[in-house]
Amino acid sequence: MKTNARELRDLSREELESKALELKKELFNLRFQQALGQIENPVRLRTLRRDIAKTKTILREKHGRG
Repeated sequence: MKTNARELRDLSREELESKALELKKELFNLRFQQALGQIENPVRLRTLRRDIAKTKTILREKHGRG
């Protein structure tokens, strides 16, 4: 479930911050599952990291604009 940058740009700053926090929590849980050897989809880790990066990039863009 990749996040589209265009969809993220339509969100407000508060929604982006909430989305980033949600993604970070999910990443934490997946890392925990990986440590226990119970992870079902290890590729999801990479996807989450990239989605977090996209979200942070767009937040920084919005922060620069005002």
